[in-house]
Amino acid sequence: MGAAENAELVRRGYEAFNAGDLAALGELFAEDAIWYSPGSGALSGTKQGRDAVFAYFGELEKRSRGSFQATLRDIVGGENHTVGLQQSRAENNGKTLDMATAIVFVLRDGKVIEGREFFDDPAKVDEFWA
Repeated sequence: MGAAENAELVRRGYEAFNAGDLAALGELFAEDAIWYSPGSGALSGTKQGRDAVFAYFGELEKRSRGSFQATLRDIVGGENHTVGLQQSRAENNGKTLDMATAIVFVLRDGKVIEGREFFDDPAKVDEFWA
């Protein structure tokens, strides 16, 4: 797939994620997908396999009581890597998260095989999800 197709796949992924459409999202992730979340908090670390990645996504929803939204601001598409620039927003136990985030996606055969998150302030993200 080319850069335009990869960007469109990532765009569809954001739409499915924010709509809570796990069936559509599942079509876009490889079974052996890996997800990296920086920091040292409760949700940090490497998630191996689509089920583990989706469990992480579920934890974001659970801990934010369904308020987590990843508002896509822009997509930078490439042949091997596609970057989603987003604003991450959520509420958790009286705290508010509103932070610029970048996710680097690696795509193979029309599927996400890797996602790597980058936050403006990883320590603040760790504290928010604690």
